[in-house]
Amino acid sequence: MIFALDAMGGDFAPHAAVQGTLDALEKTSKSLNIILLGDETAIRTELGDRDSDAIQILHTDEVVTMEDKGSKVLKSKPNSSLVRGIQLVKEGKADGFISAGHTGAIMSATLLTLGRIPGVRRPALAAYFPTEGRGKVLCDVGANPDAKPEHLAQFAIMASHYYDHVEGFADPKIGLINIGSEPGKGSNLYVETYKLLAEIPNFVGNIESRHLLTSEADVLICDGFVGNTLLKFAESWISFFTDEIKGKIDEKLSYKIGAGLLKPIFEDLKNRFDYEEHGGTPLLGVNGISIVCHGSSGPRSIMNSIFLAQKCINNNLIEDTKKSLAIHFGK
Repeated sequence: MIFALDAMGGDFAPHAAVQGTLDALEKTSKSLNIILLGDETAIRTELGDRDSDAIQILHTDEVVTMEDKGSKVLKSKPNSSLVRGIQLVKEGKADGFISAGHTGAIMSATLLTLGRIPGVRRPALAAYFPTEGRGKVLCDVGANPDAKPEHLAQFAIMASHYYDHVEGFADPKIGLINIGSEPGKGSNLYVETYKLLAEIPNFVGNIESRHLLTSEADVLICDGFVGNTLLKFAESWISFFTDEIKGKIDEKLSYKIGAGLLKPIFEDLKNRFDYEEHGGTPLLGVNGISIVCHGSSGPRSIMNSIFLAQKCINNNLIEDTKKSLAIHFGK
């Protein structure tokens, strides 16, 4: 497989992209080639004497920054690592694209370049939450703050395939995030969405926020405004809670002794909830593999995002999603 990797995207570019690539090549047992796009001098400096026949460098002289308007980058920065990488997928020169850069720009350029899967009205982003057992997938987490009921119904199908094909758990149960468990609860968007989801197998009903991580639902559906708010709160809460624990441990010697005994437990929890362990997420609903990574992704996250892209292709995520959408929505 060949993947185009935006070496200039993210807070730690190009180090994270280069090191993540090297780590992926070292740990994979399958044929893998990476095209690193970006400033060739910066990439080669980062590579040093660790170059590999499996790495190709494609020089680009433009960089998409957070100040750029995402919907305009195709025209404003056509020779950027982000735009050129997605074009390689369109041209069949790469099997997928990976970037920790400007999320809005990745979504816009991917959608305009690769197009939608037939029948898809809106692409969506899904985030995986580790929990006891199978974990949860939350969708949408920011692509569609103004979604309609039919969009959320499609998100349920696409996110279910993501959960099945990428996370490896078959027949996921679907829940609709809401302020109450009754079918008539919530705004008109959620009342009407409930009616559509009720026609989809494995729908278990509304899920209140207090039950998000403990409910029987594997796939949690909401609009992008709600999902993005939940995602960012979760990220901030984990950091806050960790800092609070560290502060308490430093207060007393007895706490420090106890913390030493509990260190393996703390490390296990840290690793489980660290987004670096999971990597990015595929942009669901587009006609190709485009992996959106966290802006602060380090090498481990980039490596795991490369492995995620491999899974998407090996497990036929795009083709199986096409089939399911055609069955459920007649497109």
